[in-house]
Amino acid sequence: MTSPASTPYAEALATFDALFAQAQAAGLPEPTAMTVATATPDGRPSARMALLKAHGPDGFVFYTHLDGRKGRELQANPQCALLFFWKALGEDGVQVRIEGDVEIVADAEADAYFARRPRDSQLGAWASHQSETLDSRETFEQRFAEAKARYAGGDVPRPPRWGGFRVKPTTIEFWYGAQFRLHERHVYERGADGAWTKRMLYP
Repeated sequence: MTSPASTPYAEALATFDALFAQAQAAGLPEPTAMTVATATPDGRPSARMALLKAHGPDGFVFYTHLDGRKGRELQANPQCALLFFWKALGEDGVQVRIEGDVEIVADAEADAYFARRPRDSQLGAWASHQSETLDSRETFEQRFAEAKARYAGGDVPRPPRWGGFRVKPTTIEFWYGAQFRLHERHVYERGADGAWTKRMLYP
């Protein structure tokens, strides 16, 4: 019987952990930064940068306003792609591409993460109507001041429509850059039966 620790998926997670640790040790400005790509149900894509806040066998987690553009798109079309690029690693940089299905994290998990955020970040979550039209910077600053006054002297609760998404991978690819475009690529894929396989790709 195959040990879970020796499965292709476990190998992929271990490889990500090792690269992530290298990126952190390299002193990069923000090693958790990743591109988050979403799409509407009719296939119109959009992408933006976000920060990875947790990862493990259950998936890769980031937080946002659920009613912002990416939140709306992920709820209407719960599929996502993530891209990390760590230029300082390897011969000519390393990319990690992750594609998968998406679920909203449990309230208790979102509450625990929100409680660890800097207080001004917590207040900013209350002040922002993410992705909606803002008439002026002054309006946003006023909303921030109002939130600061409202919760002065107490804990800042998590806004009801602020939460997290977990990307549950169906594909994980590691791209190792090399000179003359002689890159090396390894892709791990989850089949319809749930079993993971590994193969190499031409650069």
